[in-house]
Amino acid sequence: MRPTRRLGAAVLLALGVTCAVASGGDARDAASPAVPRPTGPQEVEVVGVVIDPRSQVPALVLQGKRDKRNVVMSIDPAQMLAISLPLQGVTPPRPLTHDLFLSLFGRLHVTLTRVVITDFRDDVYYALLHLSTQGTDLTLDARPSDAVALAIRARVPVLVEDRVFDRGGAERLAPRRPSI
Repeated sequence: MRPTRRLGAAVLLALGVTCAVASGGDARDAASPAVPRPTGPQEVEVVGVVIDPRSQVPALVLQGKRDKRNVVMSIDPAQMLAISLPLQGVTPPRPLTHDLFLSLFGRLHVTLTRVVITDFRDDVYYALLHLSTQGTDLTLDARPSDAVALAIRARVPVLVEDRVFDRGGAERLAPRRPSI
């Protein structure tokens, strides 16, 4: 961890303790063992798509509904369009790939029930589509950006595993491009 990030983490920790004391707790509450937080995936809100100012790469921003932690993941420009259009309520004149998939699912009597972003390893995010058809549940591996684009259109929950928040987190914007 770089020194500036360590300093930032220390400041955030100090602010958290200060806020706990100011909100009615006392120093003993802040020092006592923490109540275990709920485990398992938490539902997230798709906050939006932004351009990372450091790398000029589009990034998807997700925020946990339970604990307000963020996950920021780099996506490509095509995925930026696929996610931002339905977020803005825009319907293209011809179906995009994700619209086509949902039409196909409907014709095959397959329902997308939720998507779960399951892991972050070696700078790669992983996700699963959870599908249901005729009483049978299926899961399919998917890129998280595709999964989110489908979930927005199908109006189903997007969930993120705790380990993704822990490993990815808000500081994981696209790596800086080397300057020449």
